[in-house]
Amino acid sequence: MTHTNSNGPSLNGPGSTDGCPFHQSSGPALTNQTRAPETDVHRDDSGVYRVQGFLAAREVLRAEGVRQAGFMAETVRDTGLIQNQPVLFAEGEEHHAMRRDTARYFTPTQVAEYQPMIARQADDLMAELARAGELNLDDLSLKLAVQVAARVVGLTSSRAPGLERRVMAFVEGGGDSEPGKAQEKSRIQGLKQQANLSLFFLLDVKPAIQARRKQRRDDLISHLLDRGYNDVDILTECLTYGTAGMVTTREFISVAAWHLLQDPQMRADYVHGTEKERHAILHEILRLEPVVSTLYRRAETDLTVGEHQIPEGSLLALNVQTANLDGGVMGESPEMLCPGRTLPRGVQAQGLAFGDGHHRCPGAFLAIKESDVFLRRLLIWNDLRIVSPPSVKVNEVVKGYEVRGLRVSLGR
Repeated sequence: MTHTNSNGPSLNGPGSTDGCPFHQSSGPALTNQTRAPETDVHRDDSGVYRVQGFLAAREVLRAEGVRQAGFMAETVRDTGLIQNQPVLFAEGEEHHAMRRDTARYFTPTQVAEYQPMIARQADDLMAELARAGELNLDDLSLKLAVQVAARVVGLTSSRAPGLERRVMAFVEGGGDSEPGKAQEKSRIQGLKQQANLSLFFLLDVKPAIQARRKQRRDDLISHLLDRGYNDVDILTECLTYGTAGMVTTREFISVAAWHLLQDPQMRADYVHGTEKERHAILHEILRLEPVVSTLYRRAETDLTVGEHQIPEGSLLALNVQTANLDGGVMGESPEMLCPGRTLPRGVQAQGLAFGDGHHRCPGAFLAIKESDVFLRRLLIWNDLRIVSPPSVKVNEVVKGYEVRGLRVSLGR
């Protein structure tokens, strides 16, 4: 997937259609806007079960007889170096207990506690843009996402600046994270990744651990120390939260801004709307543009998904991008950006963009909240405009898009 045309394919024609309470956007379509095929589950030539229908994908995500297989989960498990599996990889009662223990960091009440910090960060970034006059929006969104996630995790005692670069080094290291497709790394690439890991640990994670051994704080690292996690366990958890909380939020802020900057009416609806209305717009953008387009699960038992029999041990690849365009669930014109569309009971506005089931993204509310705080401050500038459109490519590590070079100006 590559897109460099700021006038990208239209999601719909002008105006609104029946059933859409908001103006419909005609902004850029980064995702492959094709309907789900007639077959919602099929087995490809490599033996992977490709799940493309919404209901089938949700059924797999909610099933008890599957385990996490994405985000290099199986590679990490096979090393045997981790005593305590990170929450992203753990299963069963261990996973449920971890989710209960850490849920307090992501509740609406706790997110409200973070909001003044998020607002200060957003104001600082707006001041930076005002001083420069012209900057890459994706650089600003990265700074915000890293600072917010660092506060939640506890990565606030770094010995040197550049936390965002050290986190991105892992995600931009290349390779395909689909189980069975991981690319062989050269010796130089392997050494570089080891060096990146060492820098992240020595400059960011270790100082945070040392500070919290002396005095606990209200963050994830303090919680992990209370649970008896060792340094390697905490490092692994920081990496998983780093990619989940920093990288994905960065990309979503960029793509949401791109949509809204190219549609004056939708932008006005967003800027002048209530929080509920703004969140509806963001959720609909996320439905169309899920940051992580493919989720993986491994069948631990024989499964029945719809009318399909899937043997134990099979790999299932869930296409979130296609599932979210399932007209049987999303209604009329599912490829259009229609905030506030009527959905069946139990179907969330963002579809499966945050996952579902016991591995659903715990920071979903925080991600939308921080995106909203930043975007409202950004888009309220009347003279804000796009200087140059971004390039978009696939990141095979997170199985999602990368928006780079979305340059904006305050129109001086």
